[in-house]
Amino acid sequence: MDVLDVIRTRRSIRRYTAGLVSEEDINRILEAGRWAPSADNSQPWTFVVLRSQAVRKKLAAVLAWGGFLSQAALGIAVVIDETASTHAVEDGAAATQNMLLESHSLGLGACWIGTYGSPHEASAKKVLNVPEDERLLSVIAIGRPAEAPRKTRKPLIEVVFTDEYGKR
Repeated sequence: MDVLDVIRTRRSIRRYTAGLVSEEDINRILEAGRWAPSADNSQPWTFVVLRSQAVRKKLAAVLAWGGFLSQAALGIAVVIDETASTHAVEDGAAATQNMLLESHSLGLGACWIGTYGSPHEASAKKVLNVPEDERLLSVIAIGRPAEAPRKTRKPLIEVVFTDEYGKR
């Protein structure tokens, strides 16, 4: 699959079948995150691989929108240091997206669970022992997909302007 095909066919997967994710696949997903662009190459992220179902279950219990994490084969938490980059949130979001795309390219299902700024971020940080001065940007649930959602996108004509906002 070329990159645009991966982008076009990736969907948020919230239901998973049984089955582990190989160490090779985990490393490829982490490499994709590590190679994301960042402001001034600051790389303000760290990744916490959530291998333990007990940890995923405990984390899922505090995340309002992430109950499905407990059913995933693994999770990856993206932690950012906002003092390390002028755009740490954007940098961490790029790393998260790269890992979602690599997961899909490997035939895995994944879903981004937003935590940054949510009322549940502090509780989730405690579960993972994230330092007080760092932020938990996102958690990615990853596993073998048990669903194949179909979604469309707005036509380009509805979302693209030329030279100034509103000018078609």
